[in-house]
Amino acid sequence: MKYIDRFMVKPGSAVRLDRVDAAFKDKHKDQASAQDEIERYTKRLRELQYLLYAEGKRSLLIILQAMDAGGKDGTINHVLGNMNPQGARVYGFKVPSAEEAAHDFLWRIHQATPQRGQVAIFNRSHYEDVLVSRVHGFVPKKVWSKRYDLINDFEKNLVDNNTHILKFYLHISEDEQLRRFKQRLDDPARHWKISESDYEEREYWDDYTKAFQEALGRCSTGHAPWFVIPANHKWFRNLVVSQIVVETLESLKMEFPKPAVDIKEVKEKYHKAEEEEAAKNGKKVRDKGRKKDK
Repeated sequence: MKYIDRFMVKPGSAVRLDRVDAAFKDKHKDQASAQDEIERYTKRLRELQYLLYAEGKRSLLIILQAMDAGGKDGTINHVLGNMNPQGARVYGFKVPSAEEAAHDFLWRIHQATPQRGQVAIFNRSHYEDVLVSRVHGFVPKKVWSKRYDLINDFEKNLVDNNTHILKFYLHISEDEQLRRFKQRLDDPARHWKISESDYEEREYWDDYTKAFQEALGRCSTGHAPWFVIPANHKWFRNLVVSQIVVETLESLKMEFPKPAVDIKEVKEKYHKAEEEEAAKNGKKVRDKGRKKDK
């Protein structure tokens, strides 16, 4: 199945997350049945990222949003972590600092966008300003309601400057979130992830759902699409995200740049240097042999 078509939010469509099966896993029974496919895509992803870096003509911005425990960190580790860190950076957007809050809401975002040849991965993003700000009333409706158009204009500007944008909403069920919270409680290595607000925020599940639905519907465009990824099964989430990123990069028809030097000439110099080095080493061996004879 081409997941890029199956899970894309069609521009202008109304999104109903309650109609999306968060536990969907397509034809696969379990992780083992999908592992070869996952590994093939993650390997190909690394190859394509290297080509993007070498070509240096365009950039890629990947945005991850989800409910708490939705799997943003896991997606970065298991899928996008296969990229060469020389050409990829991860940015986590938390509560704005005093300096950031003193600017418009896109100021801190624009500074993190990728330069040509680079991949930027946003763990949360500018969409927090039509999600958390809306749900908790940090700004009035007359402010956050205008931000959808500002976001669309901002992303269009990035695309016009050769940044390709993929936005993933990792969709988990309410029951799955609670199960993952329990995993954190039971695993000392995950205790650092526990926040007092985890269970408090669950009370706003319906409000967040409405906020996500409007953001997904109003800000999924042909040039910067949203994808709703069934994410109850972490391995299926990894498969879908990796396939979509790979297919997007392959569609760009990237090419390695032409060499800045005459390869034939450089090869000749290399072979000459190699021969001189061999002759030098041979002389050293002969001299050493003569000394032994004496």
